[in-house]
Amino acid sequence: MCESVDEVGRAVLARNDGLAAHLREELTGRGVSVVNLLSSPGSGKTELLGRVLARAVERGLPVAALTADLATENDARRLARSGAPVKQLLTDGLCHLEARQLRGHVESWLPEGTSLLFVENVGNLVCPASYDLGESLRIVLMAVTEGEDKPLKYPTAFGSAHLVVLTKSDLAEPAGFDAAAFEEHVRRVNPGVEVLRSCARTGDGVDTLLERVLAVRDGAPVHSPPLAPRPHSHTHAAGPVA
Repeated sequence: MCESVDEVGRAVLARNDGLAAHLREELTGRGVSVVNLLSSPGSGKTELLGRVLARAVERGLPVAALTADLATENDARRLARSGAPVKQLLTDGLCHLEARQLRGHVESWLPEGTSLLFVENVGNLVCPASYDLGESLRIVLMAVTEGEDKPLKYPTAFGSAHLVVLTKSDLAEPAGFDAAAFEEHVRRVNPGVEVLRSCARTGDGVDTLLERVLAVRDGAPVHSPPLAPRPHSHTHAAGPVA
């Protein structure tokens, strides 16, 4: 009898979870912490990450970044301006990253001595939320221009976040953003998670975000979200990874 779509999805996630757990243990043993950044397209994630990387480089911190897209190396070129080691990961149409992809790049590329690896996931708040990459910290980002109800629309992403970052905070007033409603919606899906405000254009929140990440790298306790990554309703064939 053929397996159902749900059974296939559960098998894919179970295999990914096993790889992720092994990768997390391996990287922890090497003193490497992985930060998984999730957001929808246009959230300002790349610009904010570039600012964080530049600040880390200024401080002499051993950081690196992988950035994932379906096509182009545009984001890698932008992030490389920070001076940090950066590599583009092309997914060949896959709408999310999986632990096997990250493991391959860690094994073949990660610079010796790196203690902090930022992974900019594919711009998508659905599929990436289901896949553990072996990260130490999962950060979900959202721009004020996206609307206060996004946590309710994407409960798996926001409900599995260790930290939520609100971006483009300088546009909150012209966008008519209701911060109180947003925070209430976040609390409904992820009680107790910290929400940081940031603006890559002005640099607001960059130092705070870097300090939060460094604290986790150095052993600070991490918020326990109510949701773990879980399957979504469709599966993808595994294609080649650049």
